[in-house]
Amino acid sequence: MSKLSLIVAMARNRTIGVNNTLPWRCPEDLKHFKALTMGHHMIMGRKTYDSIGKPLPGRTTVVVTRNNDLVIEGCVIAHSLKEAIAACAGDEEIYIVGGADLYRQAIPLVDRMYITEIQQDVAGDTHFPAFDHAAWQEVARERRNQTEPQPLEYHFVTYQRR
Repeated sequence: MSKLSLIVAMARNRTIGVNNTLPWRCPEDLKHFKALTMGHHMIMGRKTYDSIGKPLPGRTTVVVTRNNDLVIEGCVIAHSLKEAIAACAGDEEIYIVGGADLYRQAIPLVDRMYITEIQQDVAGDTHFPAFDHAAWQEVARERRNQTEPQPLEYHFVTYQRR
């Protein structure tokens, strides 16, 4: 049985994006994302795929879209989250990587959430859905700071479903 996880970086006010890009520059968060997802399936919505622009090396990219005609070279196409999860059979850990609509659908299903908590409010147009913190137990927290390319305090936090 595969473990279903989601991974997200979000600001204190739950912002996760602006104009289909990340609203901050945090190289360590990108490295953290790569280290966790390498060798696994990543499920993402089409707009999230468009923001990345290509399949990420060393991982299987599963794009969820309502467009029945969409074909993306190097990616698996699915038309629902359920279909996307089924396409990942055999992977020990499957990652939901965004965007907001897919996160909303996935929260009731995932066993684990890897959240990079940006320790400030950030303006944006896309937000991580509210979730019941009582249903989750924090199992790891790593505090980090950076000065370049912009000053940022952030925590890598892992939550396990209770």
